Amino acid sequence: MELSIYNVKGEDTGRKITLDESVFGIEPSDHALYLDVKQHLANARQGTSKAKQRSEIAHSTRKIKKQKGTGGARAGDIKSPVFVGGGRIFGPVPRDYSFKLNKKVKTLARKTALTYKAQSNSIIVLEDFTFEVPKVKEFIALAKNLQVADKKLLLVFPQQNKNVYLSARNLKQSSVVAVSELNTYKILDAACLLLTESSVASIENNLKA
Repeated sequence: MELSIYNVKGEDTGRKITLDESVFGIEPSDHALYLDVKQHLANARQGTSKAKQRSEIAHSTRKIKKQKGTGGARAGDIKSPVFVGGGRIFGPVPRDYSFKLNKKVKTLARKTALTYKAQSNSIIVLEDFTFEVPKVKEFIALAKNLQVADKKLLLVFPQQNKNVYLSARNLKQSSVVAVSELNTYKILDAACLLLTESSVASIENNLKA
């Protein structure tokens, strides 16, 4: 797939870039996509919720009424889950939700996400640039020049670009990441993927089989 290269003013530079079909044009694997997103969300879960069970309640273990002859159900101590203030049956306990996923599956998922973005014409390639100082106005102007100001953006650089990152940090609809931070969830979450020329080469080098 061939894409035009734009500058920060939103103008076509007249140059083209060819996206590697082995990265941006594979046969999509929806199951790999599902597994990678599932793992990302699972790893983000804290798993710290906790409820006290019967054995953890600080109450007396005295039998509160006799076993027979009351006409009601048998009852042991006040820590029973059927009483107010008693322990909770099968309550949540701290746990780790993360799970292992093979690198090849994660790579396939990332290629699938990039392929879907390419198929939906949601990738814009920019010539390499940077900001002299962090300035939100410059980033907003960049998005307006590219006519994507109303979309959720993900701008990818080959390495961390501090000035551009700080310029977009307070904008809810925009994110700036390095290639090393790029993952399947971020690609799918963005409506438009902005790639610099160098980042395209870096992504292809990382994901080529």
